[in-house]
Amino acid sequence: MRRVIALDQIDDPDLLRKHAQLFQEYAEYLRTELKELRAELAQLKGLGQLELAVVRQHEQLAKLRHKILGESSERRPSPHPPGAEPPAAPKKGHGPTPQLKLPTREEHHRLGDDARTCPACNGTLEEMGEVTEDAEEITVERRRFVVLKHKRHKYRCRCNGAVKTAPGPLRLIPGGRYSIDFAVALSIDKRLNHLPLDRQRRQMAREGLEISTQTMWDQEDALADLLEPSYVKLLAYVLGDDIIGADETHWRLMQKDSSKKWWVWCLTTHDAAWYMLEPSRSAETIRGVLGEFEGVVMCDAYGAYASLAKGSEGRLRLAHCFAHARRKFFEIRSLYPDQAKQALEMIDALFLIEREVPDPDGLAGEAKALAFELRRQRREAQSRPLTEQLKAWAEQQTALPRSALAEAIGYLLGNWTGLTAFLGDPLIPLTNNRTERALRGVVLGRKNHYGSRSVRGTQVAAIMYSLIETCILCGVDPEEYLRSTARAALREPGVAILPQEFARGL
Repeated sequence: MRRVIALDQIDDPDLLRKHAQLFQEYAEYLRTELKELRAELAQLKGLGQLELAVVRQHEQLAKLRHKILGESSERRPSPHPPGAEPPAAPKKGHGPTPQLKLPTREEHHRLGDDARTCPACNGTLEEMGEVTEDAEEITVERRRFVVLKHKRHKYRCRCNGAVKTAPGPLRLIPGGRYSIDFAVALSIDKRLNHLPLDRQRRQMAREGLEISTQTMWDQEDALADLLEPSYVKLLAYVLGDDIIGADETHWRLMQKDSSKKWWVWCLTTHDAAWYMLEPSRSAETIRGVLGEFEGVVMCDAYGAYASLAKGSEGRLRLAHCFAHARRKFFEIRSLYPDQAKQALEMIDALFLIEREVPDPDGLAGEAKALAFELRRQRREAQSRPLTEQLKAWAEQQTALPRSALAEAIGYLLGNWTGLTAFLGDPLIPLTNNRTERALRGVVLGRKNHYGSRSVRGTQVAAIMYSLIETCILCGVDPEEYLRSTARAALREPGVAILPQEFARGL
């Protein structure tokens, strides 16, 4: 008589693997048979004996899976010795992503009368109550532009002493035909989705709306005018922080006879981004904004910031981005592989220390305070000795003047005070990556619509980019914020609402 041994009684890893392989092969055989049965079932368009066979195959597969894997709370003994790394399993699909934010509607599919005949007995198939086979399909329903006709009813008194008309909707432009919702959608598509107005115009024409790019621009211009007080208030909010990130990138002002190089300046905090577009990259330009600021500016080694700090009489201190220092060595790794490797290993160790501590910006209250304290302790115990080692290494290196290696070492040592400012203040981040990320949307927009066509266009761009990007940092839906704030500004001219206030329901 053959002896039957349960899987959980087998200790031999090789034997377990052989059993698992046999079960897998049998499972594949059952899946193939199941697929063939489903195909036959689809041809017959009925629920006869084949449907019952399919159910039985499902049951067999479930029993087989249970034999191989056990209950969900159980774990098979590892076939690998303790301490050994198991071989990496081949990656499989992660399955459909749950779409919790999408609206859902049901569409029921029923058999026609001519298909409700049993293939076994020619009887009539009856619906099995609420029993259904369910599947999801993500589709798209065409956007519709609607002409909304407002009929304002009139009222009068029998004495003929007064006539009143019901108020109409708030108008973005007095006497205009386009709603606030239209202007917001247009601006979101341009500033967040990087779609130029002409491309939007062609898309709208395909959807039945004929409109000129000038009219579209008029809508965003009027929207920005309503939101300008919020933009001004946002700058005050940013300047009220102790740590500000600063960076800049180029922009184009394209006028009839010329194209001029302008600059986008960006200031950030952990939950805000503020932009201004100016014709100059000079120290005087940024001094006009940060001249009275007291705190730390996280930036690169651009001279305008050094000039700003020098003239602040100690009110403003600079912290330099370690990602820029790392980039210098990363770019020369093919020319100086040994030196670049040594520098990158030490710098990357600094980044690893930072990643091991929870990000305080994503926390609040006591948890935030504890994260800052943990960051301070780790930096003092681990990061400070590592930076000292990095400096000693850099000072010992020899490089030809004006070589790429000399430039990388010179950048590191020449900005050492700013690069190591993070050691003395847990509020200071290691890099200025937050500000660089905030400029990515501007860069993508520049690549698609090339820039602005007027000075007013640069002002509108600054307002819309500032409020939209800040909404994203605050976890606020930009469309909802812009619609709500614009309507509030129409009801009360000059009202200013920050995305942070909108998020709190203020």
